[in-house]
Amino acid sequence: MPNDDQFISLPTMANDTNRFQAIISHCKEYGFIFPSSEIYDGLSAVYDYGQYGSELKKNIKDHWWKSMTQFHENIVGIDAAIFMHPTTWKASGHVDSFSDPMIDNKDSKKRYRVDHLIEARIDELEKAGDAAAAGALQQAMDSLLAASDFVGLKKLIEDQKIKCGVSGTSNWTDIREFNLMFSTQLGSVTEEASEIYLRPETAQGIFVNFLNVQKTGRMKIPFGIAQIGKAFRNEIVARQFIFRMREFEQMEMQFFIRPGTEDQWYEYWKEARMKWHLGLGIPKEKYRFHPHVKLAHYAKAACDIEYEFPIGFKEVEGIHSRGDFDLRNHQEYSKKKMQYFDPEINQNYIPYVIETSIGLDRTCLMVISEAYTEEDLSTPEKQDSRVVLKFPTKLAPIKLAVLPLVKKDGLPEIARQIMDTCKSQFRCFYEEKDTIGKRYRRMDAIGTPFCVTVDQQTKEDQTVTIRYRDSMQQERISIAAIPGIVNQQIGS
Repeated sequence: MPNDDQFISLPTMANDTNRFQAIISHCKEYGFIFPSSEIYDGLSAVYDYGQYGSELKKNIKDHWWKSMTQFHENIVGIDAAIFMHPTTWKASGHVDSFSDPMIDNKDSKKRYRVDHLIEARIDELEKAGDAAAAGALQQAMDSLLAASDFVGLKKLIEDQKIKCGVSGTSNWTDIREFNLMFSTQLGSVTEEASEIYLRPETAQGIFVNFLNVQKTGRMKIPFGIAQIGKAFRNEIVARQFIFRMREFEQMEMQFFIRPGTEDQWYEYWKEARMKWHLGLGIPKEKYRFHPHVKLAHYAKAACDIEYEFPIGFKEVEGIHSRGDFDLRNHQEYSKKKMQYFDPEINQNYIPYVIETSIGLDRTCLMVISEAYTEEDLSTPEKQDSRVVLKFPTKLAPIKLAVLPLVKKDGLPEIARQIMDTCKSQFRCFYEEKDTIGKRYRRMDAIGTPFCVTVDQQTKEDQTVTIRYRDSMQQERISIAAIPGIVNQQIGS
């Protein structure tokens, strides 16, 4: 059997943009993520998940769902419809308040989100080593955004001499609000159709079902309702691969609590959600909390969990103390009581809510970014390297590759028997084409943690060579031991 050489990690790329582009290219080349409708030149900020990306996405969903609904006796899940009565979005505040400040360049006609434009200037200052100026600009932007001071924000852009990346000019329009909801028509005849919206978040499907779930599940405060689903936002500038898309997926949980306990539950869920993230095997220093300066219209307190992507620290999950805004407004607009009778204190009240909302697509990008590793395997005699995705075993799209050394002498038949034994327990992959070294490299590139190779010795003593992705070490084990080794790592 050929052996892999010992490896050393390549130094971190000096240009994070280059690393990010390498990850994007890798995702397409190895079947993780494709531009949507690519044969028609694609659709801006819309992506399709390929054969391995869809497996990774499903594994992340399953892991989150299990951690929420299986490990918490007082959290249940639902699956609400995308289409909702249009009054829902009036009650939630989205019709009046769900907008971002935008600005256009008069020469290029290109539209920008104001905060993104200024953040790009902040990044430039940080890269130039002027941390003080970057900090001052960040503080100024946050204060102006919090006050919705559009005149001040435009002056800040002009004072910083921020230019359009296309025209190279600073010929800006005034700043104005841009509603992010997609609208469509419900009905068979245009003249008779009513306007409805594609949901911009999944939370409202939980709130309008609060009473249904509470009564049918006999739920007692505190309790949570979890949901995974699609949401749609007409982003002014959708960019940075799958980090910001117009069609995306959210994993949300709304936790209903007694008024007056919101501060302690807010801190509880901040800690619990960070613990979940660290459970993915990502180092603590790659995360940080970022408190919101400008709170959403519904929030009493809010913060983001940010991960250090190759493009910098960016939001992955939000934790929000929403008060009773949602249920109270739905009660007002629907004329249906959204109250809970608490037998412990003998009172009726509208529950307060703590929300945890994590972007599934962003989590996929985070897991891929953390896993993506370039390694130098060169020896004095030979130049060599590999790209490997070091996924946690429980998230890896393929858990085990079964590889007959040659396509004859009964080895494929034995390999197929191993496949039949293991494929009911976890996702397996079979391949017999190319040299064993090339097959190892392909499995490294899609993040497969275990490869077993069937060779002539297998016919004699029912053993195979198992290769471990991260260390590239190999050892001889019995065929019967394979499922146990893989399952142990999946569960760890």
